[in-house]
Amino acid sequence: MLSRCKGTLLFILWLASVIILLQLKSLSHSNLLYLPNSRILLQNLASTSNQTDAPYYEKVFTIDPAVDNSNVNVENVMHDELKRHLPSLPDSYVKPNKIKNTFYKNESCAKYPNVYDLEFNNIYWQSVFTTNGTFHLYSAYYDVRKLSRISPAVRILGMINRIEPTIKTHCQFWFDNHKEPVFSKVMEYKYIWYKKWGNYKQGIFQPYLIACQIPHPFHKVVPASVSIVEKICDSPTNNLKVIYNKPKKKKEFAVCVKGLDFLYKDISVRLVEWIEMILLLGADKIFFYKLQVHPNISKVLSYYEKKDKVDVTPLTLPGGQPNIPGFQHMYLSKKINHKRQNELIPYNDCLYRNLYTYKYIALLDVDEVIMPVKVMSWKDLMDVVLKKALAIKNETRASYNVRNVYFLDDLLHSHGWFKDIPKYMHMLQHVYRSKNFTQPNQYVKCFHNPERALILHNHFPLACLSSGCTSYPIETGDAQLQHYRADCVKTLKKTCTQFRESSVLDTSMWRFKSTLISRTTDTLYTLGYFGDTRPN
Repeated sequence: MLSRCKGTLLFILWLASVIILLQLKSLSHSNLLYLPNSRILLQNLASTSNQTDAPYYEKVFTIDPAVDNSNVNVENVMHDELKRHLPSLPDSYVKPNKIKNTFYKNESCAKYPNVYDLEFNNIYWQSVFTTNGTFHLYSAYYDVRKLSRISPAVRILGMINRIEPTIKTHCQFWFDNHKEPVFSKVMEYKYIWYKKWGNYKQGIFQPYLIACQIPHPFHKVVPASVSIVEKICDSPTNNLKVIYNKPKKKKEFAVCVKGLDFLYKDISVRLVEWIEMILLLGADKIFFYKLQVHPNISKVLSYYEKKDKVDVTPLTLPGGQPNIPGFQHMYLSKKINHKRQNELIPYNDCLYRNLYTYKYIALLDVDEVIMPVKVMSWKDLMDVVLKKALAIKNETRASYNVRNVYFLDDLLHSHGWFKDIPKYMHMLQHVYRSKNFTQPNQYVKCFHNPERALILHNHFPLACLSSGCTSYPIETGDAQLQHYRADCVKTLKKTCTQFRESSVLDTSMWRFKSTLISRTTDTLYTLGYFGDTRPN
């Protein structure tokens, strides 16, 4: 009975509490109606409630999205892009005010090609399809060298999927201020390879230098461009600018570097040291060709490009060869002969682009340095070499070759690091070399004479003008090709032990130590390799 009374009492108390709370709420609302600005307060409450309930995106209904509304002249932009990416195109395509009128021999013969009718292959190549082979053409050059038997001529660098091509083709020369094309038969397909090296098969793209002589009435005029066709009146699918760079005065030395393939390997710090060393020795400019490289390598090359110390040309492989990053690297690693044949395109392009600009052209890899032994520059070296060469035979040589000697990585490790030289200075640290040089004429590198060289290979000229490919061997007491590698080249691996077993200390590069460290370190600081701050 007592517990039932307690329950009833608790219920009554709860009910009373609820009634009191409801009355207080009603009272506060009614009082608010009579307070000053009470209506505004209620409106604000309602507004806040509505804003909370509205979707967030309604806030931007009246705002215009930030899109690019620039008024772009697409044609002008296209011309700029063509000029930047396709240096082999004639000026008529890349300068809006130089667009040629359509001109031709007659209504059905040799019509000047519209840029949209050109057959491009892998960006930088132009193609012609004949009844017996496909040509992928890279670039064209004006050759007026005195020793050339067909001068003046235009030479065209490209690849053809035929060995010993027999197809008869023609050049259509296009001259400024001349409405009709001028025709000339292709005189020769110069094979830039020895068949004993392999890949001598039909269907594989082979490197060639194609030559057309300029007809006599036009001997004093440089063609603006050239097209190759099978039949004279064919409408061309290619049109290459004819390159003719002839300054008033020649410079001394150019260095050419084959297509860089370092996508996953960052050699940028070593590259800075190498570039600075080559410039210290007297190179006026270094010409790089670039396949796929690490972003840091691109950063280094861009830095030196802005200083006008290097020139960088992007490169692709023609035909059905891969150009996808990574895949291309593996392809070149597995297909060594294809790799070697493709390398001959940038080497010979570098020669012909600089035919009249430099006295000497050297083809070097970024782990090689032609080091004078007794003097401090290439110019002083060649002054010594020319006197010796002319004393033997009074004629200029097509090339002057330097013997190879290995500075292998592990020769240093057994002797330890040099504490007064930064560890990142690879060449300055590695001063132990093999006592023995590789055999004469094997793995040499040359200073090539552009007046005499016709086609170049990595190590020596393959064909020359006039009296053949005479090459003077520079004595090892005057210069050596310092080759910085982890191991010998594959063809010497069986005998590499003898190069390792007998090593000597060679500090010839230390003559440049202070300047080389200073320049390399300063560049690395500038490029941010040591953080944002430079020590005092």
